[in-house]
Amino acid sequence: MLFVTSELAGLAKAGGLGDVSAGLPLALRQRGVDVRIVMPAYEEVLAKLPGIEWAGELPGRSGIPTARLGQVRLPDGVILYLVAEPSLFERRGTPYCTPEGADWHDNHLRFARLSLAATDIAAGRAGLTWMPDIVHVNDWPGGLTPAYMRWDGVAVPTVLTIHNIAYQGNFDAAQRHALAIPDAAFDVNGVEFHGRVSFLKAAGFYASHVTTVSPTYAREITTETQGAGLHGLMQRRAAQGELSGIVNGIDESWNPGSDPHLPHHFDPDDLEGKAANADVIRTGLCLRPSNGPLFGIVSRLVHQKGLDLVAEAANEIVENGGQIAILGLGDPEIEHMLSRTSRRHRDDVGVLIGFNEPMARRIVAGSDFTLMPSRFEPCGLTQMQAQRYGALPIAHATGGLADTIDDGTTGFLFSTLTPEGLMSACHRAFETFENEAQLAEMRRAAMAQCFGWSGAAAEYEALYCRLLGRQPRPVRPAARHAITPAVDATLEVAA
Repeated sequence: MLFVTSELAGLAKAGGLGDVSAGLPLALRQRGVDVRIVMPAYEEVLAKLPGIEWAGELPGRSGIPTARLGQVRLPDGVILYLVAEPSLFERRGTPYCTPEGADWHDNHLRFARLSLAATDIAAGRAGLTWMPDIVHVNDWPGGLTPAYMRWDGVAVPTVLTIHNIAYQGNFDAAQRHALAIPDAAFDVNGVEFHGRVSFLKAAGFYASHVTTVSPTYAREITTETQGAGLHGLMQRRAAQGELSGIVNGIDESWNPGSDPHLPHHFDPDDLEGKAANADVIRTGLCLRPSNGPLFGIVSRLVHQKGLDLVAEAANEIVENGGQIAILGLGDPEIEHMLSRTSRRHRDDVGVLIGFNEPMARRIVAGSDFTLMPSRFEPCGLTQMQAQRYGALPIAHATGGLADTIDDGTTGFLFSTLTPEGLMSACHRAFETFENEAQLAEMRRAAMAQCFGWSGAAAEYEALYCRLLGRQPRPVRPAARHAITPAVDATLEVAA
């Protein structure tokens, strides 16, 4: 199986896709699946990987330049293919943006180059002795892969995983010829989306099967309110039994008893280390000593995450004896909003703008509760990490949050997306904090949750086998990783 991604944790990561790209292929390999990854050879990736073997040159097409294909075996044993074209990938910044945060002007060519490389590998045109029997693409950066494969007559099944349907890779229609898109494909039943070329629409239309990262999100993207304009297409895929939801996992390093980033380790039966981590966070963020609950936030600071609700609820949280520790980076307006909130509550709300892994883990480990009032959340990883560390999540009941939090048992869910709705759940958390027996019981239940990658890997393997017409090995999937049933819907495809 060829796994097509634009990010890989440890090499080049901008978000949760990087963690998925590291965790899922490894879990599949442990199940005996010959999975290989292909991604761009970014400048930072080349710097971190000595000993790359260069297999040969990949042909260009229309405005897509030629590229070299490299190969290296990662420390976990997974083979990584690298698509190298210095003019496209060897530059400072994130996989998608300049150092100043603007999208790269040529992202359409950069990720068309990745998609075309994946197509050449699948077609046996890449100079390799290996060919995949399944191609699994992730989000819009690999979105033209199923399309190129269909147009080239490459008869290999494809899977698209949508990690966030709001990010679609939409580009000016004038670029379609440079991207080698046939004129007939610039259509509602093809790559066209409101007069533009959409990489995600292309993958959603041409892939053999579409998955999302939670069963609830799979249902949500078939609705007009959460389908980001692609709800008609998603309704059609669901009605044909071609839309599934499989919950992501987290890696095994999220263990409060051994995490090297934590100054104090702990377990469900001995939580003294958790309290000690909270004191470290309070000291680091210049918060006053307190015996009240600590509410943690580790998040991208963007509108999706509902942090404006936290800013409005902060007064009431502090008045009830709570404190808030925030770590994140994102929209400058939201950064400034949270910084103003911190200045109003200098002793009780601490904000650190930026991101580093040790501090992120310490905030999760030290928090009593984790605030996640997301407007939508395809899957979410933080709520799973928080439960493993006994930081009971307080979350909006949407997407993967609804699928991975047991309300009143491992966390607190609220349905009304308002400051009042958030505070209703926070008041339940305050009451639980005052009830030591109930708090201990909920922490034990949360920390006992299994969010590893093995369940998701089994479900993906079963899906691959179904697409290949093979009999899958017997699997008894965990409920949290179950594939959602097809959604009843019309067959109309939205533009």
